[in-house]
Amino acid sequence: MPMLAGCCWPTGWSKRKQAEKRKKRRSAATPHTKTTRFIARKGSGNMQYFKVWPGWRRWAAVAAFVFAGAAPPFAQPAFAADPATSLSLDVDGEVRVTNNAAHTAYHFSEAQLLALPAHSITTTTTWTPRSTFTGPLLSDVLKAVGAYGSQIEIHTLDDYTCVVPVADADRYGVVVAYAMNGQRLKVSNFGPLFLIYPRDQYPLELDGAAGDSKFAWQIKSMTIKQ
Repeated sequence: MPMLAGCCWPTGWSKRKQAEKRKKRRSAATPHTKTTRFIARKGSGNMQYFKVWPGWRRWAAVAAFVFAGAAPPFAQPAFAADPATSLSLDVDGEVRVTNNAAHTAYHFSEAQLLALPAHSITTTTTWTPRSTFTGPLLSDVLKAVGAYGSQIEIHTLDDYTCVVPVADADRYGVVVAYAMNGQRLKVSNFGPLFLIYPRDQYPLELDGAAGDSKFAWQIKSMTIKQ
């Protein structure tokens, strides 16, 4: 094939010059900012550039954890499995029956709480769908200790305190529940004891903030006051 005037085939020298020019252009085009970086990998005699986003090492670590079957470092911690929660309840204050060394309180063991007649209330609460809660009546607990006050101050494991009238026990048939839908309540699920009112039967009286304040869970003790 005839060659055009003024043209010639690229020589080895011209090839090197073109390669150097391409390298300079590529280097000049490579951004050095905080938002985008490039890494180079040598292979097949050429420098190959790969775009890398900020935090790529962190995301690579996340992917490694995921593929290894572990949770990523910033995942929400899973709840630890609850130990077997035994039931207990301390009642002090204005009580006639005591069984502690100081004769100031009555300590209910799990066996004693389970020995009381079990009753159930089926209701919704602000925190649970319609469920069946089972446990002894609050009135039976008060009778067992000979309570003679008018107010019950309830203390919980998470340091919540509320006061409910003693009269509520008979008026609403309040249950000190240790089970919901046939399953024992755990600390992570309102347990071990959850004070339940029949809210669905008395919506006008037990709905709203005033009613919600009576629903104490994680109960550990009660103090009977005048």
